[in-house]
Amino acid sequence: MHSQTQDILEQFGFTFSKSGAHTARTYMLEDLETLLQYVKGTQSSQGVYIHAIEDDNCLNKRTKKTRSITTRHLIELYSLNPEIALFRNLVYLWDRDPECHPHIALLCTFVRDALFRVTAPYILSFKSGDVVTRGIVEQFIEDKFPGRFSEATLKSVAQNINGTLTKSGHLQGKAKKTRSHIRPSPGSIAYGLLLGYLTGSRGPLLFSTEYIKMLDCSVESAIALALIASRKGWIVFKRIGVIIDVQFPNLLTKKEQGLIYGKD
Repeated sequence: MHSQTQDILEQFGFTFSKSGAHTARTYMLEDLETLLQYVKGTQSSQGVYIHAIEDDNCLNKRTKKTRSITTRHLIELYSLNPEIALFRNLVYLWDRDPECHPHIALLCTFVRDALFRVTAPYILSFKSGDVVTRGIVEQFIEDKFPGRFSEATLKSVAQNINGTLTKSGHLQGKAKKTRSHIRPSPGSIAYGLLLGYLTGSRGPLLFSTEYIKMLDCSVESAIALALIASRKGWIVFKRIGVIIDVQFPNLLTKKEQGLIYGKD
């Protein structure tokens, strides 16, 4: 599955539970945008985010119960914990590249929500302009998890996954959704490369991982965007002929680098 062990990946923020927030929600992009506008920077603790949602009601939810449910789902999707590499670096790039918001949120969701992780690649395998109905997605999920979901839950999951991919730009339309291709930004490519690096890819292989494919990006375009991200100081990208090296000194702590290389 991954060259890094599951335990290490979980410390970075990856999750491997069998379910996910898409049984009840999309990837909650608007709520995340509002929350990160309200709580600035990468230094705030998870408790600060929870307080902002549940006590300050920064997301303008009507009841205490709704605020609590919202908190739970946002933590499922993003952790809201700056001690976790996935969330800390989402915030880091979020603040520096507004165009990357829907796409890095999608990538974070992809590695934290099992249902979405299984289903999204299937939907994204459709050609541009192809119709993607809820029924098609329902059937795919039922085939993958036979008998696991009730008819109502299956409908909800399919609607939510299609809704997420519509918000990210991978699908277009309301009643009739069609496959569309997105245009990633330097920030989204930097985040995709980071995910590949955390899961063990190195060198040129970083540009053909499932995370870069989620961004509808060719290898050549991803390399061009990585060069821009490097010039901005977000990552370090070096290329000499066919030799490519990508490092993340501004995104990973010494402790996280030690986990990657098996050092205490």
